[in-house]
Amino acid sequence: MSDMKIKQDRNNTIGNNIRRVRKDRGIGQTELVRELQLIDVEMTRETLVKIERGIQHIQLEQLRGIRDILKTTYEELLDK
Repeated sequence: MSDMKIKQDRNNTIGNNIRRVRKDRGIGQTELVRELQLIDVEMTRETLVKIERGIQHIQLEQLRGIRDILKTTYEELLDK
């Protein structure tokens, strides 16, 4: 697993965007985590909650997996 982490900004743009896109797609946290685990991306629901709240940095591999599962783009997840 990649140790590269993406630094959250002070406004928690990444976490807020993940939450917004996830909800727009009608996917719950548990379902998203389960889908990530199926593609061998290490994530727990607790970790996802912390990422969405801006408490924990997201790893590049996690961001890539979330992008793929939510069928979105990096731009939508990273833009303010």
